[in-house]
Amino acid sequence: MRRPVLIALAAVAGLVSTSLTAGAASADPPEQIVNGTFTSGHAPWWGTGNITLDSSSGELCADIPGGTVNPWDVIIGQDNIPLVAGETYAYSFKASATPDRVGKALIQLPVDPWTQYLAANPLMTGTATGFSYTFTAPVSLPNAQVAFQIGGSASPWRLCLDDISLKGGAEPEVYEPDTGPRVRVNQVGYLTKGPKNATVVTEATEALPWQLKNAGGDTVASGDTTPRGVDASSGQNVHSIDFSSYATAGTGYTLVADGQTSRPFDLAGDLYAGLRDDALKMFYTQRSGIEILDSLRPGYGRPAGHVGVAPNKGDTSVPCQPGVCEYSLDVSGGWYDAGDHGKYVVNGGISVFQLVNEFERGKWAATAQPFPDGQLNLPESGNGVPDILDEARWQLEFLLKMQVPAGQPLAGMAHHKIHDNEWTGLPLLPHSDDKLRELHPPSTAATLNLAAAAAQAARVYAPYDAAFAARNLAAAKTAYAAALAHPAIYASPSDGTGGGTYDDVNVTDEFYWAAAELYLTTGETAYRDAVTSSPLHTADVWSSNGFGWQSLAALGRLDLATVPSALPGRAAVRASVVTGAQEYLDAISAHPYGVPYQPANNSYDWGSSSQVANNLVVLAAAYDITGEDRFADAVAQGMDYLLGRNALNISYVTGYGEVNAHNQHSRWYAHQLNPDLPNPPRGTLAGGPNSSIQDPIAQQKLTGCTGQFCYIDHIESWSTNELTINWNAPLAWVAAFLAGQGDGTAAPAPNCKVTYTKHAQWPSGFTTQVTVKNTGTTAINGWTLRWSFLGGQSVTDAWSVAAAQSGATVSATNLAWNKVIAPGASVTFGFNGDVATGPNPNPALFTLNGRACS
Repeated sequence: MRRPVLIALAAVAGLVSTSLTAGAASADPPEQIVNGTFTSGHAPWWGTGNITLDSSSGELCADIPGGTVNPWDVIIGQDNIPLVAGETYAYSFKASATPDRVGKALIQLPVDPWTQYLAANPLMTGTATGFSYTFTAPVSLPNAQVAFQIGGSASPWRLCLDDISLKGGAEPEVYEPDTGPRVRVNQVGYLTKGPKNATVVTEATEALPWQLKNAGGDTVASGDTTPRGVDASSGQNVHSIDFSSYATAGTGYTLVADGQTSRPFDLAGDLYAGLRDDALKMFYTQRSGIEILDSLRPGYGRPAGHVGVAPNKGDTSVPCQPGVCEYSLDVSGGWYDAGDHGKYVVNGGISVFQLVNEFERGKWAATAQPFPDGQLNLPESGNGVPDILDEARWQLEFLLKMQVPAGQPLAGMAHHKIHDNEWTGLPLLPHSDDKLRELHPPSTAATLNLAAAAAQAARVYAPYDAAFAARNLAAAKTAYAAALAHPAIYASPSDGTGGGTYDDVNVTDEFYWAAAELYLTTGETAYRDAVTSSPLHTADVWSSNGFGWQSLAALGRLDLATVPSALPGRAAVRASVVTGAQEYLDAISAHPYGVPYQPANNSYDWGSSSQVANNLVVLAAAYDITGEDRFADAVAQGMDYLLGRNALNISYVTGYGEVNAHNQHSRWYAHQLNPDLPNPPRGTLAGGPNSSIQDPIAQQKLTGCTGQFCYIDHIESWSTNELTINWNAPLAWVAAFLAGQGDGTAAPAPNCKVTYTKHAQWPSGFTTQVTVKNTGTTAINGWTLRWSFLGGQSVTDAWSVAAAQSGATVSATNLAWNKVIAPGASVTFGFNGDVATGPNPNPALFTLNGRACS
């Protein structure tokens, strides 16, 4: 997504190792370091002006000051180190730190762009410890620099260095990831009555026996593997195991095959509710402009970031980049996009949209579970609004602030992003960021993201805050009109200093998505016509790579298929979603690891984990449309990949699975660099394999990788291991879907039928009659019928039922005289309602005593 580092790495052929015994050639090559043993002072070593070097003890020591921000604020180094292109070097040193500290050991170009040829992060303790690395120089250079970057600490500490050596003639060390047992499973578990699949890495070409063992070691099921040949996405010869027929809940199960025992997993019906909540809770700790309370997120408390408390410049009055505008805006709040301190409208738009969509799905999906107030333990909990909407509102308020004010050039457009004018280093908590913040030029893509997200918010928030809903609708209409007037203002691909570019020169998909949301919220003809006249409306928008911030037509198609409306040809739209989902289901069936993701040439994209998750969203929508279990089962199988059934045998979600990603690239979840800081919170999704491996660590360790192996759980690997809001949003969405599947038992057939008839409607209200028929074989003795309105509609008075409303959801409960509905019999009641703003379609889902009616 971004390049959130100060430097860029030239192509590096060599590999780095953090072992203490780097190999060297038998001949003793010349020493490149001058005076690395400090037996005669410390020249030509130098330090920045804020430290004093002391070699009187025979080692080089310095007291490192506290209160610095970036690693490069304090440096010890030596210049004029010659390197020869293609030569592999062994680099070693001893270091101690009091108290313990993680430093940066670099061999780099001594001038901008400070290209790093070796980058390591040794954890130094009170005991002098040897560290040894190898790297292959990609260029010949007479004046490389050896540097120890040791700034960025709030408190002072002491560093000592000795026996620093750099010699050529070393043997390159090959990075071998620890993939653990060759039987790969979903390390969290499987729904008790859902699909259960695993993958075995083996040289065998014939079927092998497998056993499923319980926590006590007893074999409870067995069978034979299915050989699948060589998996192109990993280069491994693999077999698959299907043990779906075993359906007894329990913990600590393992699979045994080919002499290997898998990591443990559970069989249960409640595997995903915790992940749903944790994936959503991550957004609170990403908030800008507010103190993160340790009482709400133990271990993650921090001061408010970017509120203008020194050294922080703050986001309350941010100027534009020079030459962009003549005003400043209060753009405080919102979510930090990823592991840096930037906030981006194009990434924030899809992220907040998916959270709100996760909530709105409850209006038409029978298996959707509620999102109550208090669920996420937020500062707003207890205000009568579902927590998921409180969290989303924090971002929506920021998006509204990014709109160009009336009276200014490009009024109504949205600024593309806001971030520091320079890259900052790791670790760096938001409140310690001292860089100038700048608004970047408006873009058509950002403007349409604002239009779409705000239009959706206008209908969903209407029952909770009519004024906020109206503000969103006005902003959405203004933004869409501004985008029509300026349809081709694109973010610059070179505007990437201090933050990601997020450039996109095709915004036809954003226009389609925004028009779809405005039509669904307003019902207005102009937006309907924009939808139906778009070439994307009938195009195949189901990329095998999945949709994302740069490809958004699928979002418009999904909402047009699921949100109730009077759209002409809606049946064909719904059918197209099912067709797209079938493509992903076929991909799962064909893939030895069950992945609904087939990039061309197995070239995995940046953020491939999120693209897998977004393809699962499409499969889930097909289930909501058809009710066919094969689509729900496919969602569960796709989640297996994210939680451990993959070539690296790792769960890409922090805190889930025996071996999980937990060193994602972040400036404040930076435990790998500073033991005083935490790892990312539970439920944080790592970017996952990325074949382009753009960062130094990935290039040093993963050069030549195949597909799934293009990943490393290292904080400096921003191209494979970053965290972002738009990756956690679909993770939370899919986890919520799976949480609603219970133990995987097929949904029961409807035992009721509802007829909902509007007899009259006028500008401010409507009258409706509802008939409930018992289509089952037993009497219904006491009942409550529930449904949800599209937006701000409300029941004003009802007859023949006791009606209550919470948000958009209405509960109609029997009276004493119509409590019993005999088989084949019906009851009828009615109500008057307020229309509010926008269309008033019939509800899409009715449940009787919690069971969906036809």
